[in-house]
Amino acid sequence: MRSTAAPPSPNRPVAARLLAWYRRHRRDLPWRENRDPYRVWVSEVMLQQTQVERVREFFTRFVERFPDVAALARAREQDVLKHWEGLGYYRRARQLHAAAKQIVAEHGGDFPRTAAELRELPGIGRYTAGAIASIAFGEPEPIVEANSRRVIARLVGYGKPVGGAADEPLWSIATALLPRREPGLFNQALMDLGAMVCTVTRPRCDRCPLAASCVARATGRTEETPVLPRQRAAKLVRETAVVLRRGNSAVVERRGPGEWWEGLWDFPRAAAGERRRAGDRLLGTVTYTVTHHRVTCRVVERRLARAPAATNNRRLVALAALDRLAMTAPGRRIARLLVASAALD
Repeated sequence: MRSTAAPPSPNRPVAARLLAWYRRHRRDLPWRENRDPYRVWVSEVMLQQTQVERVREFFTRFVERFPDVAALARAREQDVLKHWEGLGYYRRARQLHAAAKQIVAEHGGDFPRTAAELRELPGIGRYTAGAIASIAFGEPEPIVEANSRRVIARLVGYGKPVGGAADEPLWSIATALLPRREPGLFNQALMDLGAMVCTVTRPRCDRCPLAASCVARATGRTEETPVLPRQRAAKLVRETAVVLRRGNSAVVERRGPGEWWEGLWDFPRAAAGERRRAGDRLLGTVTYTVTHHRVTCRVVERRLARAPAATNNRRLVALAALDRLAMTAPGRRIARLLVASAALD
């Protein structure tokens, strides 16, 4: 939607221009219905390394199942992981669960109000603490994340690499820009401007309330700013998943500490160098990407003559019950191959 407002004056404070724009163009997001710190917290954790539209799909279901911090603290970890399934980066869910327990145990279920106290909780770093403190409690805390980083870097013409410790100068600039009134709205406005107008490519400078003050625009360097670190090349990996099947049941294993998808269920993998056995049946192939690895996984089915002994992290599960488990992303796809194959038996 093109703005019909007069061009912004460079002499008008950045915060005033940005907040005026935000009140007209803000995104309608379910976690913005109120300033409940629990909802702000859940949304901010979900939004780490995940696109907004993806989070929309999960947020409402998650808070319906766990409506407050006490409900989340009481839940079983497997239930939390199941309701997180599909969002990825499951360490976030485990830390969210651990933090809920800590809030109940150490704060009587009341959210800490300051960024410093919030950072004492598992999974809450500088950005997330600043977002919760400013949005939920009106604390004057700055934020720097992907969208706001881009807006700030372009606004001041910051030409050095960004990311991690290199963001420290941008945090200082964000602090200087932050208004004492409505800091939470200002921070949300920064994020919305980056998402909707000051985009990675082809920024819509003609619609930007800060265009008249933007150094990158004035110098023709919007596409080059900010300077991002190089992407790591993906490592190619090949593996074989072994579906151990007995009748209408199959063996699943829970991923252990330090493994990808810790705490989630999956199907066993063949040991390195293990040969395909006589009688193994190829079910198909699944491919997936995880932490700079591109994995091609062959899926074979191996029939069992007897049921294996169950342990805490290994069990025989009916095919019809696989949907109830919190599974890894490739495990869920392997389960679909298995169920489809079993239906043809």
